[in-house]
Amino acid sequence: MQRMGADAAAALRALASSLLRLPQPQVVAAVFFASAACTVALAVLLASLRLRPPWWCACPVCEAYVTASWAGEFDNLCDWYAHLLRRAPGRTVHVHVLGNVLTANPPTVDHILRGRFDNYPKGAPFSAILADFLGRGIFNVDGDSWRFQRKLAAAELASPALRCFAAGVVASELRCRLIPLLHSACSGGVEKLLDLQDVFRRFAFDCICRISFGLDPGCLELSLPMSAFADAFDTASTLSARRAAAPVHVLWKLKRLLNVGEERELRRAIRLVDALAAEVIRQRRKLAASGDDLLSRFMGSINDDKYLRDIVVSFMLAGRDTVASGLTAFFLLLSDHPDVADAIRDEVSRVVAAGGGHEHDGGGHPAASERLIKDMHYVHAALYESMRLFPPVQFDSKFAAGDDTLPDGTFVARGTRVTYHAYAMGRMESVWGPDCAEFRPERWLRDGRFVPESPYRYPVFQGGVRVCVGKELAIMEMKSVIVSVVQGFDIEAVGRSSRRPKFAPGLTATFAGGVPVRVRRRARGSAALRPPR
Repeated sequence: MQRMGADAAAALRALASSLLRLPQPQVVAAVFFASAACTVALAVLLASLRLRPPWWCACPVCEAYVTASWAGEFDNLCDWYAHLLRRAPGRTVHVHVLGNVLTANPPTVDHILRGRFDNYPKGAPFSAILADFLGRGIFNVDGDSWRFQRKLAAAELASPALRCFAAGVVASELRCRLIPLLHSACSGGVEKLLDLQDVFRRFAFDCICRISFGLDPGCLELSLPMSAFADAFDTASTLSARRAAAPVHVLWKLKRLLNVGEERELRRAIRLVDALAAEVIRQRRKLAASGDDLLSRFMGSINDDKYLRDIVVSFMLAGRDTVASGLTAFFLLLSDHPDVADAIRDEVSRVVAAGGGHEHDGGGHPAASERLIKDMHYVHAALYESMRLFPPVQFDSKFAAGDDTLPDGTFVARGTRVTYHAYAMGRMESVWGPDCAEFRPERWLRDGRFVPESPYRYPVFQGGVRVCVGKELAIMEMKSVIVSVVQGFDIEAVGRSSRRPKFAPGLTATFAGGVPVRVRRRARGSAALRPPR
């Protein structure tokens, strides 16, 4: 022991001697660096001890998560979770290294979203993960701030004037951009492949910018690069989602503190999102905030530009990513199920004829009004069935404000993350029967009419008081696209299938590598309907 002490003392004397030989500025820098390194190392050690690092749990689930051994059998983390939840007695599993209880049990979802809603807010840990990106937007807050935004958004989205304005925007984007783009992809005798996911992201981006902000970015011109706003938004969304997947959150927090790696990239993307959101707000102020768009309406009640920035980003997330994800999955499924496409065309022709479809567009094709689209029950069923299998938001998390026991008997300690997994729920025999893996729109129909399921069995739009306020707007937009595109074109996925999807990380479901498709124009007699006016 004395020998070790003498060696340590000698080492310290040697270090001090070396430091004294350095120029004074370098001595200060070296001492500061050593002090900072020791402080950071101590902070990491203490945080790791407090958070019980992954290697402290040796259960099979945690070991598989930490080592990623699940990837040997499953293409996606969500498929592995679905596998675990199917085998779990109460359709609930605990991933200890994440401090996360996952469930695919409808009574438990009801308990979280309705029965004990006050005990399951978004919570401070969730807000911290997304705070840099979403700020105080509606998806990242609780309490009075959430109630204020929800009340204002619900009132505006229910307004007949805004709904009419939104329907006009969607119709214009379809008629002037999307349908002509698809025609150009199958003309000239040269086969062109389109990335359908990219097309729908551009389409949805244009729509939400016009509806929400009254500005037209013109992204659906494939000759143009995706807007800087959209590109930065994608980066921020992906990197924010990776924070939530980290077993030890102190790691991303440390990277953020040091401004290195993905956190540096995230900060750069968010800085661009902030700048462009500020420009959107400035443009609306210059126009005296007198438009029909949502931002103009919010400006009447909010003067804080930072708060408006958070609302802008939240509407972008809700209105672009989810719609684009839902449409991409729908047409990928349709490529594997041409019989469903035929059934949609039959219903459209029948409804238009019964509705007195005497109005035609310039090309001699029948026009379907927004009212007629609402009467297309099979289209509605096919869309809901698609989102059952591929929900745009695959899971949603809350944090327990107090100790609780779930209906399946699982104890939840205060501060535990509780996640209901909509993707896994769509693949549960216990919820949807033995044909749960099949794409079968008929399961939603009774005597030819669409009949919804409980939102706690089908939580695609959440449920209870947090049910999605933009649900009807999103459904209108997606049904309008489906009716117009399916009537005029056959869409064939190339090299991809809905039977074995591969997802990229993000806050919404995104297919890794895009969805390349071949577009074929249908015969004149069954060509595209004019979008609803």
